[in-house]
Amino acid sequence: METSTYIFLAVAIFIIGRMLFADRSPIPETSGKVYKLTSQAELDALLSSTKHVIVDFYADWCPPCRAIAPVFSEWADKHAAEGSLAFAKVNVDHVNAIAKTYNVTAMPTFVFFRDGKPQGVEVPSLKPRQSVSFNSEGLVERVRGADRAALQAVVNALAGPQEVAKKE
Repeated sequence: METSTYIFLAVAIFIIGRMLFADRSPIPETSGKVYKLTSQAELDALLSSTKHVIVDFYADWCPPCRAIAPVFSEWADKHAAEGSLAFAKVNVDHVNAIAKTYNVTAMPTFVFFRDGKPQGVEVPSLKPRQSVSFNSEGLVERVRGADRAALQAVVNALAGPQEVAKKE
């Protein structure tokens, strides 16, 4: 074999090895206001006690999940309001049944709940894009991927009424 073939094989093995053995350590949670759910019962309890819930379906090995995690925590610190708006995370590798229940097939996926059920959110400023799923009424049902701008728009729409109530 030629030297260039050996170099190519070495690089290919290195890249494949990095992909196979990517960082799988738990994503650290930096906010005490993000619920890390480990069962359907925990999710059901949160949904029954909170009007609006944003659930981040993630995996520890997922680079976009790692990228958006500190931002999600920051938003929880800023906007979470007991009984009104909660932020939660579900690790799809540990609680796969919940992900299947809500048809989550990509990570991260953010699903929005109102009154205990997945519900669309009205976000007039958000234009259609690949990462955002709209329902037939034009409401945002979910955001797939670490689309910070789209997710921020939904968080702002949900937090708006809570922010007004906090100021009064």
